[in-house]
Amino acid sequence: MTDNKPPTEAEVGLPDRRKGLMIVYTGSSKGKTTAALGTMLRCTGPGLKVLMVQFTKGSWHYGELEAARLLGEDRFRILPMGRGFVKLGAEKPHSEDLRLAEEAWAFTRQSIESGQYDLVVLNEINYVISYKLLDARVVVEALKRKPEKLHVILTGRNAHPSILELADLVAEMREVKHPYQKGIAAQKGIEY
Repeated sequence: MTDNKPPTEAEVGLPDRRKGLMIVYTGSSKGKTTAALGTMLRCTGPGLKVLMVQFTKGSWHYGELEAARLLGEDRFRILPMGRGFVKLGAEKPHSEDLRLAEEAWAFTRQSIESGQYDLVVLNEINYVISYKLLDARVVVEALKRKPEKLHVILTGRNAHPSILELADLVAEMREVKHPYQKGIAAQKGIEY
């Protein structure tokens, strides 16, 4: 019985040409996390291991969490590490949001350095930086030292200029039309 999978580059003697890319999905429209999840799914196909750290998502049950369980969290892992959507006004950030952002960053930094993953997604880290829960300089310095073959994706609105400068690819989601404008509520499987 033959396996219908095409041979890997290593199996046919090709060198590993992988260069870890820095990708930013930003902009005012939806689709940033969805684009990152699509890239994670694509990476999983050829056997790469992926991790998404969700910096602001907390206790809600999102569809992607169940999908990760179905795919096998040993190679497709999503870890919510926030307490839910962070809202800021004129006041300073809540101390719990600061603590959780720092814990998520420490875990993410260790995961980046570990060599355990082929792709690490920093989901909604751009919000965390713009809300002053993390310093952009600290994140940029760590990303400059990432393993050479590790791909990293950063998502969220308002990407910091230093993040944009460091990136190999920046894609901006721009809203043209949205179902909310018609009074249509968030849909299971689409928004969560």
